[in-house]
Amino acid sequence: MTAPVVGQLDGRRREPRTRRKNPNRAQSRMGYTFSAGYGILLVLFGLVPTLYAIFLAFTDEGAFAGLDNFVRVFNDYRFWPAAQHVAVYLVIWLTFQTIFVVLLALIVHAFGARWLSMSTRFVYYIPGALAGASSVMLWLFLLDPSVSPVSGILRALGMDSFVETVSIENLPVIFTIIAFWAGAGGWIVIMYGALNNISQEVMEAARVDGAGAIKTAWYIQLPLLRKWISYMGIMTLAAGTQLFVEPRILSQASKGVVPADYSLNQLAYLYAFRQNDFNGSAAISLILLVVALGLAAFFVFRGGLFERD
Repeated sequence: MTAPVVGQLDGRRREPRTRRKNPNRAQSRMGYTFSAGYGILLVLFGLVPTLYAIFLAFTDEGAFAGLDNFVRVFNDYRFWPAAQHVAVYLVIWLTFQTIFVVLLALIVHAFGARWLSMSTRFVYYIPGALAGASSVMLWLFLLDPSVSPVSGILRALGMDSFVETVSIENLPVIFTIIAFWAGAGGWIVIMYGALNNISQEVMEAARVDGAGAIKTAWYIQLPLLRKWISYMGIMTLAAGTQLFVEPRILSQASKGVVPADYSLNQLAYLYAFRQNDFNGSAAISLILLVVALGLAAFFVFRGGLFERD
């Protein structure tokens, strides 16, 4: 009897074990590392404030109040006009942005010259580099017929003064134009990228079948953009329900022509910092959250956002 040689089994030499690195595992770790910072910030400045707002909305001086805060908010004479202002603005903005962003993206994508396409996308994207307050300050000059470079157009529409321009009935359209001017460029770039992902074989097959630009857009490109349009709708709703900066600055510039409680966010601000009623302010915030989540769910399921192609 002889002892077996280490490293040999059945006459075959055993290869030394080496640890092989799994590239997928390394990539996963790197992904978790990069997303950890966002996750921490989301918890600290998203989840924790939301939970605290829920606590405030259902309590009064630390005691459980049930739906009393919500009833008080609903009975406020300022609540329903503010809700109507936001609703009208959202309908106009969603319709306007969806139609024109998709249309402009299709036009830019159809440009044959690469330099023209790049230049157009850059020009569209420039206004998005300005903050919301800066955009409104710029539009204050454009909306004043006495100094505006488009004063002829404003006067032709019957607006001879700044007060007439920012009247209540004009505000949803004005806010829609400001929001489109500031944010449409980024969405046009996103839609352009989505159009580039459409298979060239599909596009070539449409050309061979004799489909023109309009039929190709209607029957091929638009259906394949459905998920991205739904995503744009969700983000537009999230931003639109938080309408605050634009009416607040116009209210200050017009010296009260635009009411300080024009939007629900403004009303929540007044509750918290004018009336010292943080419970009512939290109730308004939760109402906005629930409405936004409901509308977002509609876009998710109708647009098939999480469906696999």
